[in-house]
Amino acid sequence: MTNLVGRTLATVALVLAASVQAQERADVVRLGNLKLAHFGAISYIKEIAPKCGIKVEEKTFAKGLDVMQAIIAGELDVGATASEAAIAGRAGGAPIVVVAGFATGGARLVAQPGLNIRNVAQLKGKRVGVTRGAIQEVLLMAELQKHKLSSGTEPGKDVQLVFLSYPDLNAALVGKQIDAMMQSEPQASQALNKGFGAEVLKPYDTPVRTMVMTEHFYKARRPLAEKFMRCFVQATKRFIADPALASKYVRETVFKGQISAEDFRHATGNAPYSYDVTAEHIQVTTDTMAQTGVGRMRRPPVARDWVRTDLLAAAKKDLNVN
Repeated sequence: MTNLVGRTLATVALVLAASVQAQERADVVRLGNLKLAHFGAISYIKEIAPKCGIKVEEKTFAKGLDVMQAIIAGELDVGATASEAAIAGRAGGAPIVVVAGFATGGARLVAQPGLNIRNVAQLKGKRVGVTRGAIQEVLLMAELQKHKLSSGTEPGKDVQLVFLSYPDLNAALVGKQIDAMMQSEPQASQALNKGFGAEVLKPYDTPVRTMVMTEHFYKARRPLAEKFMRCFVQATKRFIADPALASKYVRETVFKGQISAEDFRHATGNAPYSYDVTAEHIQVTTDTMAQTGVGRMRRPPVARDWVRTDLLAAAKKDLNVN
């Protein structure tokens, strides 16, 4: 009898433990993010997640297209990326919907100071660096197209393109391997503050940075998606209301002391935190990508079919955010 009771209790304990683990997993949100200054509020979500009744597991990627690949592989529920990666991802079959915007701006055209490049037309005959597939490529292509400058990696073009990662762009400008770069933040601000770069322009028809959810997460795990969205709004609201907190967190936790307070201030001055995105804005970005060939989309997605801001609207209303 004693053995029977012991086995029964052990079985009950295992069942309860499994139930607790299942419940814990049910409240976990797998988040993909990028290591950029204007992505800081997204990263901060995991810090306040327990108070939101959830757990956030963040994974950092080198670029937005990598986030899309992880979503396609079933490794993420939510992803933060520039809109061009979301658009290219959706065009390529990623099962995602755009649910919020979390920053605007975030790009500068920066040149070597000694070259006295003051406008896009003066890029003719120059080597210009950019990160392939990033929103900065969309912006650079749009600017070059506007000034009727041809571009490519092969000789004979008006502008010779050099594709590098964000950190490598700065190193290439320092080493004078490129003449200019269309760069993200905070790397663009670092180039200005350290004196090895001079601003040419901020290209502002800049697309909004987007937060996406998988269609499954958005539809089938609705209560958890609602909790996550409220947590996003709370994190963003806190960063906007308390710039000192935002600066400290991004500099010390995200960048591990690699950027200064001045770098952060300039970076977020060029890429302020926000909440909103519209289907109209995503459609304009989609059309620009199609016109410039960035993303090489066979069938560009129609924004109204996959931009869903109802969760954001409900969260902002609950938290009295305009």
